[in-house]
Amino acid sequence: MKPHLLITALASTALAVATPLHPALAQTAPTSEALPLDLAALVAQLDIPYETFTLDNGLTTIVHTDRKAPIVGVTVYYRVGSKHEPRGRTGFAHLFEHIMFTGSENVANFDIPLESAGSTPTNGSTWYDRTNYVETVPTGALDLALMMEADRMGYLLGAVSQERLDQQRGVVQNEKRQGDNQPFGLVDYRVTEVLLPVGHPYRHSTIGSMADLSAASLEDVQNWFRDNYGPNNVVLALAGDIDAATARPMVERWFGDIARGPDVASVAAGPVDLPAPVFEEMTDQVSQIRVTRHWTGPGLNDPDAVPLYLGMYVLGGLLTSRLDNAMVYDAEVATSVMAGFQAHEQIGFLSTQFDLVPGGDRDTATALFDAEIARLIAEGPSADELRRAATQVIAGQLGSLERVGGFGGKGMVLAEGLLYSGDPAFYKRELERVATATPDDVRAALQRWLTRPAYTLTIVPGPRTLDGALMGGYGDEANFPPPAPDAGGGVVAARSGPARDLPQPGDVPALDFPQAERAVLSNGVPVTLVRREAVPTVTVALVLDAGSVVDGTQHAGRHELMVDMLAEGTTSRDTFDILIEQEELAASVTASAGVDATTVTLSSLTLNLPQSLGLMADITLNPSFAADSFGRVQTQRLAEIEEERTQPGALASRAMGPLLFGADNPYALASTIGRADVIARLTPDDLRAEHAAWVRPDLARFTVVGDISMADLLPQLESAFGQWQAPASPPPAKVIDAPVPPAATRLVVIDRPGSPQSVLMLGRVLPLKGTDQGKEALELANEVMGNGFLSRLNNDLRETRGWTYGVRSSLPARVGPQALVVSTAVQADRTADSIRVILDQMEAFPASRPVDATELQRVTDGNIRGLPNRFETNGQVLDALLGNQLLGRPDDYQERLPDIYRSIDADAINAAASAYLHPRDMAIVVVGDRRVIDPQLETLGMAVEYLAAEEL
Repeated sequence: MKPHLLITALASTALAVATPLHPALAQTAPTSEALPLDLAALVAQLDIPYETFTLDNGLTTIVHTDRKAPIVGVTVYYRVGSKHEPRGRTGFAHLFEHIMFTGSENVANFDIPLESAGSTPTNGSTWYDRTNYVETVPTGALDLALMMEADRMGYLLGAVSQERLDQQRGVVQNEKRQGDNQPFGLVDYRVTEVLLPVGHPYRHSTIGSMADLSAASLEDVQNWFRDNYGPNNVVLALAGDIDAATARPMVERWFGDIARGPDVASVAAGPVDLPAPVFEEMTDQVSQIRVTRHWTGPGLNDPDAVPLYLGMYVLGGLLTSRLDNAMVYDAEVATSVMAGFQAHEQIGFLSTQFDLVPGGDRDTATALFDAEIARLIAEGPSADELRRAATQVIAGQLGSLERVGGFGGKGMVLAEGLLYSGDPAFYKRELERVATATPDDVRAALQRWLTRPAYTLTIVPGPRTLDGALMGGYGDEANFPPPAPDAGGGVVAARSGPARDLPQPGDVPALDFPQAERAVLSNGVPVTLVRREAVPTVTVALVLDAGSVVDGTQHAGRHELMVDMLAEGTTSRDTFDILIEQEELAASVTASAGVDATTVTLSSLTLNLPQSLGLMADITLNPSFAADSFGRVQTQRLAEIEEERTQPGALASRAMGPLLFGADNPYALASTIGRADVIARLTPDDLRAEHAAWVRPDLARFTVVGDISMADLLPQLESAFGQWQAPASPPPAKVIDAPVPPAATRLVVIDRPGSPQSVLMLGRVLPLKGTDQGKEALELANEVMGNGFLSRLNNDLRETRGWTYGVRSSLPARVGPQALVVSTAVQADRTADSIRVILDQMEAFPASRPVDATELQRVTDGNIRGLPNRFETNGQVLDALLGNQLLGRPDDYQERLPDIYRSIDADAINAAASAYLHPRDMAIVVVGDRRVIDPQLETLGMAVEYLAAEEL
């Protein structure tokens, strides 16, 4: 999540490169005709007009009007986060956020009415400085959303019981286990433990410690609510199809009678200097050595915040970053690097790291790492580097203008500006500072902050010796024993407010999915355009009828490696030219191999589209597959495969494909990044042959969404791609109809010692193809079963039992055989019990528990009401168009959905569940600690097979 421009800091740059020593950086890339962007003019376009008003009780409301869709983003920020938690109650702010969703005195469940009214998304989050809640609703449901937000703000406690506390405590503890169970999952705990002294408000993690979560009582819930959740500690942002004159009486009606509460107490929480450098080493279940370095830094309002962000971006965030060039591309001692500045209200965290190339010398790599950091501190960035960094940051913020609500939307941007800086337009001041920062500003800030003693933590492969359950707390448990677990039996508070009925949502206008225009280039390539003028950008997707499925199992990973090599150099541009040109143009060209299609995607400012299309065409059509670049990328891919073998979810996925489709089916490994033995024996000539076979115009189509007309688009596409001609030979045939073995019950276990959770994946191939039409009843039945927060599986395993952070059933979009997959991560001691629950819930639907009226309304009428929310951004529209093309749906499929959903009744949903969602013949993969799970699995009465991670 990105709550603030400067708060998300670490940017992965494994495919980036930079050094002033390389000749490409001494000049603008010769093939780019674009002039440097006018950054001040670009910032001027980033505008979010707003009005504010404040009620007598202190509630401040920000209103931004955007009429492009009949939806309103509702964003509520409480000025309280984990930094306000006392000793013995770490993790409580986040636990309370979960409790806020369980219902209030007049709302039995917060999610059901909103989803039934068409809200997407409905969510919340907690961090050091704040807790927030978001939903985006149809305009006619705004009154309902405001009533519900007001009801839990003012009238919560009479509905919070010991049972609800216990349930959500279990959910949060499994959220913690899920994070801890990942490779490198304990690093963040250790970093703040070393950088900050005991008692510093930013030292303990937002998720908290297991002991503190277990100790939270009903009285704590009541006190936290009374002390922190008053309207005077709240910023409410409404963005979208609303104006201040309309909003004010609605806000006054629902929130005006809520009494003020105590002001949230301020805390002292500035940056801290280490007395001397600290060096530590940690072992973990990882595949590569990772070296990380950390400092505390200033808060986001400090004058050094923007220069530090830009400096760290030059160090390890740009495509042409200093560390990438020196360590990944030049010396080839690292497979990836990262650097960034994470700024919070009162403190920031500066971090940088590299992953050592397999078999590499750590001392040599660390010396180069040290040298590049020292060189940037001493010299500062060049004017060219800084301009490219500023261009990327500013252009990247254009996306925030598309979404009115949710995480990262315009309501969030305005609310955080007011909450942290007293100014909803703080984002604008930040970006103006980005546009005008000088190399001297950046150098001076780096010298002030990065010359202080640092904490260097190295993570090496080996058994995990630290216990995440004991981490994340206050830090003085050795002197102050952890609190006793909650004894339960807390007294529910008396009802505090009047009885109020939920407003009925108003009508929703019929979905107006934007009309697609069609044309054909002179070489026969079809072009589809949807014009959207909200932001001055264009996204172009060149889709090839290929995908990883063309590899089959014998060559798994070959096609994707070819696709990844496209941007590694062409016959006229080297890697550096390509990366610099993207930064100069504020453009992004990415190539990806999906399962059934290969896509090259360009994101560009409209004004730079001609030059950006030229770059896209060169990358797509003229890759060089140079031997030196190939060797580096091949090494990186082999390291990625080894890394997947340390990740529980990836292990389950790699095992499940062959179980479902059979070892020789082309879909068996198509969703993975390939086989190590295949990757190891590939050559550049293999990739050239793969490119010649599949990158051809008679397998291609363009789909474009953005601020451009067809009259302007076609000449630009023709100029860039019009000379692309198909060879005389016919295109290769995709073999996707290979036999699939009969479904059979199998239980496969992959041992992962020390895992606090078990990852479960259950699946079966259905007697359907992805391109079969008329499957909407099955899709809605799947929503009832497991695809959504309110699904039966999630309600049982998460909300009722508290054994998982979440569970999902899915019907992955494939052209070929359709599969049903259920996946979750559950606490290790409930592994077998969770499998039983999943199978029992599937068996009951519909045999003993057919779809009920509430579920039927939610997945039919609720989905209809939520359709305008799903196509708010250019990316959402593009995804819908590409999905239609992949699965053979008509252009107006989205507009047909309301009538389709209205035609589906309970009998149709029950029939689909009975035919396709039953639990018989399921393949089950379990990734967990055999010492804990084997005795449990014996009780299932299934034969157990074992796989080693190294076999996958």
